[in-house]
Amino acid sequence: MLTTDLENKLSGRKISPTAMRLRVLEYLLSQEVAVSLADVEKGLEHTDRITVYRTLKTFEEHSLIHSIDDGTGATKYALCEADCEPGGKHHDLHIHFYCRLCNETTCLPKSALPSLQLPDGYRSEEMSLTVKGVCPNHPKEKTY
Repeated sequence: MLTTDLENKLSGRKISPTAMRLRVLEYLLSQEVAVSLADVEKGLEHTDRITVYRTLKTFEEHSLIHSIDDGTGATKYALCEADCEPGGKHHDLHIHFYCRLCNETTCLPKSALPSLQLPDGYRSEEMSLTVKGVCPNHPKEKTY
């Protein structure tokens, strides 16, 4: 992707396009699965862990990415849908799938979260659902 396209994507979310932010965004755009902080560090040479972490947090605050707790102990990050609003107002509520063989987490944006009726007095602020099993890359593997 051209640098001006990356800059426009960041500017559109009111994020200043620093060199590190451009590198992290370019890396995220090249990924097909959600990635952890460690994955981003490995994917980008000569990076400072704290700077990468702050960059991911800035992206999340401006709804450029969303975080995923897939139960592995490492937070994963994936790009948001275009209609997510800056300020953490996510509209891309969808299921995430964790493959126990690939150890990869994938967003399934066409699989919406089921509606949930909470008892009176409870107010939902966030909802996530991670399905664990075997992805299509392992069709002959048994699931439990």
